[in-house]
Order: sequence, then structure tokens, then C-alpha cells
Amino acid sequence: MTTRSRTALGALLIVVVVLATGVYLWQAGGPSGTAAAAAPSGTSITLVDQRDGGDAVSTTDPGQTDGPRTPTGLRCQRIYTAGGTTACLRLAGIGPSFEAAVIVGGTEVKTIPLPGVPSRARVSASGKIVSWTVFVTGDSYASAGGFSTRTGYYDLRDGTLVESLETFGLTVDGAVHTALDVNYWGMTFEADDTGFYATVGTGGRRWLIKGSIGSRTAATVRQGPECPSLSPDGKHLAYKKATKWVGRWELAVEDLETGTEKVLPNTSGIDDQAAWLDDSTLAYGVPSQQTGVPGVYRVASDGASDPVLIATAASSPVPNR
Repeated sequence: MTTRSRTALGALLIVVVVLATGVYLWQAGGPSGTAAAAAPSGTSITLVDQRDGGDAVSTTDPGQTDGPRTPTGLRCQRIYTAGGTTACLRLAGIGPSFEAAVIVGGTEVKTIPLPGVPSRARVSASGKIVSWTVFVTGDSYASAGGFSTRTGYYDLRDGTLVESLETFGLTVDGAVHTALDVNYWGMTFEADDTGFYATVGTGGRRWLIKGSIGSRTAATVRQGPECPSLSPDGKHLAYKKATKWVGRWELAVEDLETGTEKVLPNTSGIDDQAAWLDDSTLAYGVPSQQTGVPGVYRVASDGASDPVLIATAASSPVPNR
């Protein structure tokens, strides 16, 4: 994702797997140890069901392990739903080619061609803004292996389509940044549908950024956090954090008021943008350490308990609110 060779290797592996199978494969890791997190009450989740090696979308109960799954009829590589709007990143044709389908109230209202392999999807809480991140090839500044990322969004309020955040003004450490080697990934939106967080990679470093759709600007907050996810109450930010091992991350949560960071136990191996099931519970995808089969887990955001398996052979979890 950045100009570092180790990041390029990780991107290469992910792209090869997706192009070959249409399945997302996370870095190895798995939960074990302390008490389990309680499931949020009255919440079902949507996920990509990969039991047949495909991309069928189903719903299930996060309070059960491998409970019944109800097909939705959708087929998506990545999916996210909020405020009555669904973002479905899916195969669009041979090649392969991909597109983002915007679905409102069960009706597909917009399809947007994507320039690469789907990686992340998000919808603002109001359902008014849809965002995606894809892996692309061919950028002159891309690192060894030729891979970079591109993040864009679609605003349903006025039909604005921004194909890449690279058109935004960027400030790094207080200085205007004009380098070409800039990659963005993993948007998450504030409640006002204007502010957002994301990750930017440039100059071999990765930064958490805070930006504004209104002014089309962004500024770095600090180095390290990737794929941020803002809690429904706006008080906490979850993200993946690099470990000392190349290509491995763990899930962490920051209290935005105090700046305190909590690394969540037994989440090593995550390579996902976690989704908040409620203000205190997260869901994310990671493979089984024993079998390598991807699964969806939930974990308490205070780090007081171990992750709990929700569904095997599944990915891209999102709550149905």
C-alpha cells in the first residue's frame, strides 16, 4: 500500500488470491484465552458467505456460532450497510472487472465502475455516502510489484462522485504535501456526513488522517493506525495496528477524548476494517489458525475478553441496524 517493499508484497498476495478465487484471505491468527465477549442483543449481521467458495451474501445471528444463515440474493466481494443503503462491491464481468452497486431500500440506484480489486467498503450512518477502496495497478509511483490503492466515494445527496481521494489537499505533519506517491484506504465517516477518517500511505509511512468532504482536504493525525472504523457514538476509533512481524496486524481501539489506546487481546492476524456491532462490540474477519479457513469474529472493544467466532467460511461482517 505504501512504497515499502513489505507492503507491496502484502498487496500482491491479496490481489492474487482475490483474482484467483474471489475470496478474501486474512493473515493467519486466531483467538484463544480469556472470557468471551457477550453478543449485542437484538442485532443480526450481514456477511459474505464463502462456504461454497463464492460470494453469496447472507444474514445471521452474531450471538450464535455458525447459526442459520439466511440468503439475501446478493453476491458481493465486500458489503456494508447503514441508514438503509448498501454498498455491494462485486464482479461486473470478465477480465475480471468490478463495480460498486449502491442499493437503497432494496432498489439498485447506482452502479460505479471500479478501477481494481475490491478491498474495503463503507457507508455513512445516514446512508447518504458510500465509499470503497480497491487495489490498482499501473501507477508510476507504485512500489515493487506495481500495486497501489485507490479510495473514492459517492454522495447520494447531490450525486457527487469522487473517484479518488488523491484529488484532495493533504497536509502531513503540518506541511502541504505534494508528493505523487500517495495512497488512501479505509474511509469511515462522522455523523455529520462531512468529517471522515482514513489511512494514507506516502514516503514509506502510513498515517491516520482526518478529513473533510466539504473542503476536500485532509491532515495527518499520527502514524500507524490503518483501516479506521468510527464507533456509532463517535467516541472511539478502532483500527488495525502493525505488530513486529511483517504483514501482521492486531486490532486496537482509541478513546478519542483521552487519546488512550487499547490493543485487543488475541486479534493478531487481522487484515480487515472492523465493523461496530454497537458502541462496545466489534466484528471482523480473520482465518482460523488451524485450518486457514476465513471466519468472522466479534470482540468487546474494551479488551476485557477474547474474540468469539460467529461464522466460519465468511467475511465482510456488518450489523443490520
